[in-house]
Amino acid sequence: MTDAALHVHHYGDPSGPPVIVLHGITGHGARWRRTAERHLADRRTLAPDLRGHGRSPHEPPWTVERHVADVLAVMDAEGLDRTDLVGHAYGGMIALHLARTAPRRVRRLVLLDPAIGLDPAGAARKAREAMPAPSFADAGGARASLAARWPQASDEMLDEEVVDHLEPGPDGRLRWRYEPAAIVTACSELARPHLPPPADIPTHLVIATRADLVRPEFVVDCRTALGPNLTISEIESGHLLYVDQPDETGVLIDTWLG
Repeated sequence: MTDAALHVHHYGDPSGPPVIVLHGITGHGARWRRTAERHLADRRTLAPDLRGHGRSPHEPPWTVERHVADVLAVMDAEGLDRTDLVGHAYGGMIALHLARTAPRRVRRLVLLDPAIGLDPAGAARKAREAMPAPSFADAGGARASLAARWPQASDEMLDEEVVDHLEPGPDGRLRWRYEPAAIVTACSELARPHLPPPADIPTHLVIATRADLVRPEFVVDCRTALGPNLTISEIESGHLLYVDQPDETGVLIDTWLG
């Protein structure tokens, strides 16, 4: 595996119009499986594990610029000159910066409750909370911990997460499949000053109403920069839209991209 090679989950119709979907911190690409299979089946959906996450390389750097370069390398390897791009949370920040770095390669942009330009004190608190990575004696303990954090998740979602994202550590305890130092770095990146998407890329900003994560000043600057190229929707949900409201989120993505 080369330094830039991300592990990519493939879903849908290989001959369909392409879309790349990017997860947030501590996540992984397989979290998009249900969205892709239920709502994007006629599309060629690529869901990479970001650097430091899942089965992709865990080595630094973990900056936004490195993540952007990694995703562009995936596009090159997959023969994609231009694609739709969907990003959730930190994946939304990466998607936005990719669109600004290589605008001709992005057809449309969907930002699902993006974590962009957060308050530095809050970002620092998130970073400190991420430093002691949780570990579990068995899969049942991991599942119970996840169920407490994902109260709206179905049993199937919880079971899939345990199968896809849990691995044994050197001490024999189970841990989620991500590098804690990469999460701390990502939390720091969330405090960067926000930037709007390019004015000529149609963008759909989706806000989770119960999360209070999308900054009002970011919304104002997006309206100013994009004008009629900006669509804003709200979903009555917590931050993990595709867990809390998977069908509503999937239908919204499919309808708008279509």
